[in-house]
Amino acid sequence: MNSTAGPDPKIGFPRLVAERSKAEPEAPAAAPDGRGIEFDAGWVDRVRVNLSAVERRVATLPSRRTVKKVWQAAWLLKAVSLMDLTTLSADDTPGRVWRLCAKARAPIRPELLQALNWGERPLATAAVCVYHDMVPVARAALAGTSIGIAAVSAGFPAGLSPFELRLEEIRRSVEAGATEIDVVISRRHVLLSDWRALYDEVRAFRAACGPVHMKTILGTGQLGSIGKVAKASLVALMAGADFIKTSTGMEPVNATLPVSLVMLRMIREFAERTGQQAGFKPAGGISSAKTALTYLMLVKEELGEQWLVPGRFRFGASKLLGDIERQLEHQITGRYSAAHRHPLS
Repeated sequence: MNSTAGPDPKIGFPRLVAERSKAEPEAPAAAPDGRGIEFDAGWVDRVRVNLSAVERRVATLPSRRTVKKVWQAAWLLKAVSLMDLTTLSADDTPGRVWRLCAKARAPIRPELLQALNWGERPLATAAVCVYHDMVPVARAALAGTSIGIAAVSAGFPAGLSPFELRLEEIRRSVEAGATEIDVVISRRHVLLSDWRALYDEVRAFRAACGPVHMKTILGTGQLGSIGKVAKASLVALMAGADFIKTSTGMEPVNATLPVSLVMLRMIREFAERTGQQAGFKPAGGISSAKTALTYLMLVKEELGEQWLVPGRFRFGASKLLGDIERQLEHQITGRYSAAHRHPLS
């Protein structure tokens, strides 16, 4: 977050961290596999976050950036295409996962799309997200589609299983057909500021994933401070994370706008210094269409419209799709429908 205490003249947003040396930093050394870079303790140590500036930046966003009518419908359909439709319940069954996958293939009722003049263009969610045991079920249900299959792994949600078991879980999910792996870090490394240990852990996860897309869950609600969130984000990017993700969805505090802003700024700084463009996934507590629109606006303003694609931005959601369908129906009919009209909402 190459920032000072004053406003950024290039983008007009308040800077979030303390001023650094004016000398141009050297380009970081790339990791041997081309994903991430070698660990840079100095870069991590220099990260500072101005919490007041973060809070001011996000406080006015929901009211300052709004879209209405057909433009709102278009943004909501974009949100659908960026969704990891999720079921992570202890009582998940193959039948539930089949229904989830059917919804992922046809997330919006055809009559609503017709009324919105969507035409014959395909619309599906970016991925489904399930436990390891349900990966074969999702693979069969999504055969012939480009919808991703994300498996939560590495001791999800606590990340406290024996390390070798966590690596083996990743490998088995990849072998079972997962195209994306959502790994969870050991929060103790962050709480103890043991950044080298965190880097080594995520690098090991990266190696276990092989060519498969890896999202690194930070568990931001349990990291102690927003400064540690920034440093953990940077270390995960150094270690080769394709995405950084806020939460498991099971913490007391999940995705928030201040945390998301800090993570986005770290993604931006990492891209500027290394040329590697990582993605962002807020998860947990994003259950309304209005909230989803706010996150889309934040990403567009911070990283640009080129980040609003499935390869660089996702929503982790289990209830969001139902509210988006309700909002789209309201756009067409002027009335809000009952929740039971939107299955798997």
